[in-house]
Amino acid sequence: MIERFEFNFPFKDSMRKIHLYVPPYYYETDERYPVMYMFDGHNLFDDNYATYGTSWGLESHLDQSDLDMIVVGIECPHEGESRLSEYAPCHFESPWTSQIINGYGDKFMDWVIYHLKPFIDANYRTLPMRETTAVGGSSMGGLMALFTGIAYNRFVSKVACLSPSIGFCREYLRRGMQQVDVYPDTRVYFSYGEEEMKNHNMTLDDAQYFSQAFQEEGAETMIHVQPKGKHNEASWANQNQIYLDFLWKENATEGIS
Repeated sequence: MIERFEFNFPFKDSMRKIHLYVPPYYYETDERYPVMYMFDGHNLFDDNYATYGTSWGLESHLDQSDLDMIVVGIECPHEGESRLSEYAPCHFESPWTSQIINGYGDKFMDWVIYHLKPFIDANYRTLPMRETTAVGGSSMGGLMALFTGIAYNRFVSKVACLSPSIGFCREYLRRGMQQVDVYPDTRVYFSYGEEEMKNHNMTLDDAQYFSQAFQEEGAETMIHVQPKGKHNEASWANQNQIYLDFLWKENATEGIS
């Protein structure tokens, strides 16, 4: 079941649409659930809302799975290059326009952690602890998931970075990784598609660097290469079972570096 509502983002004096998934029997029980916060929320559940007409199909996937959880999908802004600014924790030069992107991802995540999350915890039956809180996203959302796993590790224990655009903020994230203490129960999933690595000059180098850095802190990581995977929602949808199993199941396959 998907519920949709607007939530105020004071830093930009604007609203963000929330696409929130609850399990099918949520209103028939008093059970509490783990929560996963995900970026580009409009692309997660319904093709009719997805930017390019194809979603991750996450609602139907979860409805049929044995994983009961709440997913909070946060829709990005759509004006100009505002999504790039919102999903970047640092400033960088746009490779498409040479424009300087003034990233405010740190302010955005402060809002998610200190305002949106308390609202969700107060209004839905959540398990609010870090051990039962995850974050995930793709592309720029994957970059933000990685940033969150580093800078807000005391709030989240599980991180899904699908096709993350790490290169835009590589050095910023590396410095951050050196300055924080990562909880050893952290799990981080990285992935890229075979086709996107061929056609978009992407490599596993950044994923391998951060995978090793997390492992050195005692965390568990996984790097997945999606066969024939492209940089699109269909390829990320094909990974739903893989990243969810790795993040949430105790007997998940051990990560590879």
